[in-house]
Amino acid sequence: MKRQISGRRIATALLVAFGVIFAMAAPAAAIDCNGPYQIVRGQQIATPYCEDAYLAKVAREYGTRVSAAEIRHNPNKKADVCRFMGFDSRVSHICLNYRDGVGSPHF
Repeated sequence: MKRQISGRRIATALLVAFGVIFAMAAPAAAIDCNGPYQIVRGQQIATPYCEDAYLAKVAREYGTRVSAAEIRHNPNKKADVCRFMGFDSRVSHICLNYRDGVGSPHF
C-alpha cells in the first residue's frame, strides 16, 4: 500500500528547507572596527562600541584582565580602567571624563 504525500506536507518541507538555506546564507552583521573607529561605508566614525573594544584591548596590553563587554556594560569598570591607564595617548580621548582632575567641571 503506497502512501501519498499531501501538498501541505510538501509545502511545509519546502518552507523549512528554504528557511534553513536562508539562515545559513545570511551574512553576520558584525560591527567592523579599526581601533576606536567603526567602519561605515568605508568611512571611520567614532562610536562608543568600538571605543570600548579598543580601550579593553589597550588595557589588556597593560596586564588588566578586562573584556570589551565588561567595559560596555559596567561604567564603574570603565572608570577603573581609565583611572589605571587612561593617560596612554591611544585612549586618553576615550577616558577624558573618567580621569581625575581632567574634564571635570570647575566651579
